[in-house]
Amino acid sequence: MAGVLKTPAAPVAAAGPPRRRTGVARLVLVRAAASAAVLWGAVTATFLLLRVMPGGTADVLLARSAVTPEVRERIISEYRLDDPLATQYLAYLGRIARGEFGESYVLRRPVWDAIGSQLPHTLLLITATLLVTVAASVLLAVVSANRRGWVRSSFSAAESLVVALPPFWLGLLLLTVFSFTLHWFPAIGSSSPSGLVLPTVALAAGPVAVMTGVLRDGLLRALEEPFVVTARSRGIGELALRLRHVLRHALLPATTLLGWIAGSLIGGAVIIEIVFSRQGIGRLVLFAVENKDMPVVIAIVLLTAAVFVLVNIVVDVLVWTIDPRTREAGS
Repeated sequence: MAGVLKTPAAPVAAAGPPRRRTGVARLVLVRAAASAAVLWGAVTATFLLLRVMPGGTADVLLARSAVTPEVRERIISEYRLDDPLATQYLAYLGRIARGEFGESYVLRRPVWDAIGSQLPHTLLLITATLLVTVAASVLLAVVSANRRGWVRSSFSAAESLVVALPPFWLGLLLLTVFSFTLHWFPAIGSSSPSGLVLPTVALAAGPVAVMTGVLRDGLLRALEEPFVVTARSRGIGELALRLRHVLRHALLPATTLLGWIAGSLIGGAVIIEIVFSRQGIGRLVLFAVENKDMPVVIAIVLLTAAVFVLVNIVVDVLVWTIDPRTREAGS
């Protein structure tokens, strides 16, 4: 009898990991299909917006040259600018699917070379912003998760005010106060560590306010759990209780939100780089839009959208793996 009972136990124990891998694969496939639609929509919208802007691509290509009508016609034919709009659109989608973005119309260099030379500056700003967002939001949430209502109300009011401020307006305000008036930080265009402070604050202010509110709500809910009473009965201090025991219970919704923030920061960095005249993708995309440099604009839009969807896919998989409730809901 013992052997009969042991025989069916082996497949049941081995069925767990394959089932989990199947669930992860299904989740990734669903998210990937939705992401492909997002990327297609971003590229299509950018293509159409550039086409309806004043001025033509041929004018951009020949802006600095005095050419004969014959040369102009040859260039238009070479770039297939005389094709119908639908033909140009389908041809460009085909090139994007093959990873061929061509050369910049204005910079006269491969698109990915132009982006690659500016991308490290943007990644530095995004990394600094994420570090500040995590550290500041955890600190503020732990401090503000207080039983006294006026403390929470004060922090909530400040967070609402910060979220309502547009990042570019906050950047201009920081420049006016700390650069032009107090002269504490470089005004514009500095690549020194001190020149990174104000752009990071301007870009991180909104995410910190949102993350603090989510973390604080999670902390307040966790403080009502029975394990808190047990921990306090063992003599654990209030700060240690919140950091070592309560905080981890509030991290799951904050992790999902942080993934969304991380994916969208590259778009926010574009605006901040323009305000502070920093090197990076922001100044490149501004230059490309002003000159209707379509290959550069579409490549940057596609890069931004791809980063956003990839980060969110990773976060969805992590949450699905960590939290059993999400697996039960999806089954």
